[in-house]
Amino acid sequence: MKYMFASDIHGSAWYCRRLLEEYRRSGADRLILLGDLLYHGPRNDLPREYAPKEVISMLNTCKDEIYAVRGNCEAEVDQMVLEFPVMADYALLMLNGLTFYATHGHVYNQEHLPPMKAGDILIHGHTHLLKAESFEAGYILNPGSVSIPKGGNPATYAVLEERRFRILDFEGHVVKELEL
Repeated sequence: MKYMFASDIHGSAWYCRRLLEEYRRSGADRLILLGDLLYHGPRNDLPREYAPKEVISMLNTCKDEIYAVRGNCEAEVDQMVLEFPVMADYALLMLNGLTFYATHGHVYNQEHLPPMKAGDILIHGHTHLLKAESFEAGYILNPGSVSIPKGGNPATYAVLEERRFRILDFEGHVVKELEL
């Protein structure tokens, strides 16, 4: 199966629209959102076309295809307007025979790992910095930020197909790739 991962939309209707276009075009079976969906937070500038109500409407149209975890900018009120669960701190996912610990990254990250078996995969957002690398216990993945990328990176999302994890920009270029 094919999965798309994205993080840190931060209420940008422009980037949410582009993300959902890419999701539909990709043929992915599920969209996995790693938090910070609606609000920009006090440390970030407003993203392009900041319109959380529009993002709510767009995401709710594909509610049956989304798995999501809570970011540090999510609040109880977000669950009142979004029609899919968004308040879980993490999700354990078995995807294509691989075990993913999906979280936002503000609690568990490379410096503070969750319980992981050798070969497990930690995937998170939060830093707005894309990453796809192996380390002694398994893999650390971060699809980057959909709307407020940092570190000179473009706006990105990721696709998992079989065991190939690709981080792509919105022009369709593969920015980083890793075989898991």
